[in-house]
Amino acid sequence: MKKFFSIVTFCLLCVLSAAAQPKYVFYFIGDGMGLNQINITELYLASLKGNIGIEHLAFADLPYATFANSFSASSDVTDSAAAGTALATGNKTNNSMLGVTPDNTPVNSIALWAKNSGKKVGICTNVNIDDATPGAFYAHQANRGSYNAIGRQLAASGYDYFAGSDFRHPKGDDGTDLHQICADNGYTWAYGYEEGKAKCKEADKLIMVQRKDAKRDIPYTIDRDANDLTMSQIVEVGINTLMKNNKNGFFFMVEGGAIDHACHGRDAATVIQDVLDFDESIKVALEFYKQHPKETLIVVTADHETGGMVPGNGPYSLNLKVLQYQTCSTDMVTEKLNILKKNRMRKTWEDIKSVLSESYGLFTEVPVSWRDEVTLFEAYEAAFNGDAKEENWYSVNSALATKARDILNKTAGVSWASGSHSGGHVPVFAIGVGADQFHCRLDNTQIPEVTARVAKYKK
Repeated sequence: MKKFFSIVTFCLLCVLSAAAQPKYVFYFIGDGMGLNQINITELYLASLKGNIGIEHLAFADLPYATFANSFSASSDVTDSAAAGTALATGNKTNNSMLGVTPDNTPVNSIALWAKNSGKKVGICTNVNIDDATPGAFYAHQANRGSYNAIGRQLAASGYDYFAGSDFRHPKGDDGTDLHQICADNGYTWAYGYEEGKAKCKEADKLIMVQRKDAKRDIPYTIDRDANDLTMSQIVEVGINTLMKNNKNGFFFMVEGGAIDHACHGRDAATVIQDVLDFDESIKVALEFYKQHPKETLIVVTADHETGGMVPGNGPYSLNLKVLQYQTCSTDMVTEKLNILKKNRMRKTWEDIKSVLSESYGLFTEVPVSWRDEVTLFEAYEAAFNGDAKEENWYSVNSALATKARDILNKTAGVSWASGSHSGGHVPVFAIGVGADQFHCRLDNTQIPEVTARVAKYKK
């Protein structure tokens, strides 16, 4: 009798195991979003209410949480191509290599595994759709900079939904146009949220980018206006696209790429706003999860940490609430200063102080010491009498704008190790069917493997 019950129990477990398979998989990647980017955002939200401690982000409260390594095959500090390849394919590769192993052998991604298992597939971001992280899910290139070739592989992927900023180099050296190649392969182009909502109802395959009357690339959250796409809109249109005429489910990768760009610029207030935008997009997925709790898995992670961002710079205190007075990114401040510099009439120091006050809250909302004012004045003279600049991976900024940024960061208590990537651990959060499989310390290559195993994708 005991043996009989053991057999029955085993059979029941097998049945339950077979049933525990998510039909819908969301795979969120916060590019450059280490543990401290999350922590600082939560501390900042609490500080706005006058509280010590944290105000919870939605994704950071998912019931299963752990952390993962991020090193690549060639370095302890990964780049986005190698990290994206690990998260997409479960394989380590060298920095700068995309969707291939170190010996340049192409390897398929979890997105293709899902497609081969009958699922619809969405790949989206708030940076360029041919950037390293989204590219790792559909492209195979020895160098992440082969943008036109990456774009061609996007067009040939057959995936159902792409969204983000447009191709970096849509025109090929041979005169071909990636937009036309995508259209020839059955993709409908949608420009902006309203057009995306409308066209997703009829299109078999959809690519949604910025409106034609908006900036070509999606700006940082802190700089956006009503014409710019948000991550929530991208996810909403994606769900509608992937759910249409779909009985088999989907795999949907969503990247918050602008977090990384802002961290390269050591721009704390801009980082926080893009982490919040990322969180809002995950809330859209969580609403979907509430409607399909027994069929959905949501995984949230990051490819690497950027900047060595730390909450603290010496004193046993933070003053993060001053970051609320920054109204635009350092890139945007540089644009403002460049416009002033082109003006034939020399702008006075008082004019410049007005720009720094409007942009960072300095001198009005945020006190500036006389030493810091001297630093800013010297940077003003260098910028307007010469060409003093600071360059990072994604932008070249006025040294005056970056000095002002540094003063606000210092006042807030935020430190930076560099303007590049670090080897810090990255977070992993999960909820839904199979979420309990994300436990203990992971390697980043294990995250797609666990997800695929739970979803029973065919490799």
